[in-house]
Amino acid sequence: MGTNDQNINTEIISDEVNKRRNFAIISHPDAGKTTLTEKLLLYGGAIQQAGAVKARGNQRKATSDWMELEKQRGISITSTVLQFEYEESVINLLDTPGHQDFSEDTYRTLAAADNAVMLEDAAKGLEPQTRKLFEVCKMRKIPIFTFINKMDRPGREPLTLLDEIESELGLATIPINWPIGSGDQFRGVIDRLTKEVILFDKAARGKQSYEKRIKLDEQNLSNYLEENLLNNALEELEVLDEAGASFDKEKIYCGELTPVFFGSAMTNFGVRPFLDKFLNLAKKPSSRNSNNGNIEPTFNEFSGFVFKLQANMDPKHRDRVAFIRVCSGRFEKDMSVKHSRTGKVIRLSRPQKIFGKDREVVDDAYPGDVIGLNNPGMFSIGDTLYTGNHIEYEGIPCFSPEIFSWLRNPNPSAFKNFRKGVNELREEGAVQILYDIDESKRDPILAAVGQLQLEVVKHRLKNEYGVDSILESMPYQIARWVSEGWSSVDELGRVFNCKIVKDCWNRPVILFKNEWNLNQFLEDQPKLNLNKVAPVVSGVEPIDL
Repeated sequence: MGTNDQNINTEIISDEVNKRRNFAIISHPDAGKTTLTEKLLLYGGAIQQAGAVKARGNQRKATSDWMELEKQRGISITSTVLQFEYEESVINLLDTPGHQDFSEDTYRTLAAADNAVMLEDAAKGLEPQTRKLFEVCKMRKIPIFTFINKMDRPGREPLTLLDEIESELGLATIPINWPIGSGDQFRGVIDRLTKEVILFDKAARGKQSYEKRIKLDEQNLSNYLEENLLNNALEELEVLDEAGASFDKEKIYCGELTPVFFGSAMTNFGVRPFLDKFLNLAKKPSSRNSNNGNIEPTFNEFSGFVFKLQANMDPKHRDRVAFIRVCSGRFEKDMSVKHSRTGKVIRLSRPQKIFGKDREVVDDAYPGDVIGLNNPGMFSIGDTLYTGNHIEYEGIPCFSPEIFSWLRNPNPSAFKNFRKGVNELREEGAVQILYDIDESKRDPILAAVGQLQLEVVKHRLKNEYGVDSILESMPYQIARWVSEGWSSVDELGRVFNCKIVKDCWNRPVILFKNEWNLNQFLEDQPKLNLNKVAPVVSGVEPIDL
């Protein structure tokens, strides 16, 4: 490629990168994540009607939920990717599981996100799952945008909600809009940047809401809403103007300051104002760290990494899909790329854009986009694909599980299918698989953040691989990786009230019954370094069952 062609190519990539915004929504169960997701898709024209997510009757199921167990329970279990266009932007929404038992998959999805939207229930404020996911965003310095939802229901005072975020998360807040009323008196919001009042009319079910914008200094403003509600909102804004944080885009980009929005996803109040401001404030796809330093998205060579694997998205075809986050250059259908871990050259012949359960073949993709590739067993989470000189992006870490169970195979004749199912589900990262250091004990140990993950493995082994399994719980709540490896473990001798196992990269892991048990162990072994987060090992094949 000549210099002139390279310059033209760089300009095209730069234009496409500037159009793109990529984000994940993090929330606690029942905060309204799926409803907000569908309303964003509605405004983007990706769906024609949004439906409430319920597991009963003949009500519509969420577009983003596809697995059978999700349909039964009315919750999002897996993470999918939803791309849609809004005005002149291309939005990649990484739809993460909201259920508290599915944060392991969410952790990995956050590795592919450039921004996070923290969704809060106005009545409940910060909840445990939100705190956990916030810690992952903080670790990666991801910009966080806060949407305080369900303002149309009785809730806590907005100033109290802001104070909770600042005091408990150490995250400064900057409200971009401010609610006028709440509960059945929620009328709209005041846009602090444009000095406008945005009033909403309730939308027909599943449709876009009508918005009326009026300048804050409009003489007849009181003709449109109750004066006492407006005056109360203005008084609260005066407090914010005097004591609140000032706007600083750099602090937003490094995750120190969160823009806050108020609304109701169910009634569409505030969804469009949030989307408009988010696109202006959100971070576009940026450089990522690799073995060659930071790789800019406008770099001419293609590169990307695998952040998620999913088996049996289409049970009729028994398929396996690898989700690739594009990091640099331009992806093109049928291009040949190098696989960093194995050194093999792979032709990517059927790249897919996956929207819930629907798929279409994509011709090209740019940094910030996510593509699905058929995975005949060659990809692992964290793998880098690239053209040109060798590139390897940082691995996606493993996080400490909290629930552990032996997974027993009651039917020895079905061991082949049992092993296949366990290995493929381990590749997905739905759960972590640990092994006893006693080679005679062949049953794997499932390690998960919540009980439902274990139930899903059992459910999928039965429905997708045709094998029964038995879960036998273990009395442990905490896992820690041993930094120095097996040599330091061998020096420990006998240990009490804990269990030493190995992960699928043959690294020593110690399981503890509780925090007290862990602290006691650390007092007895002060020289031992234990980690609650461990990197995925690059260039090494994980152990199969």
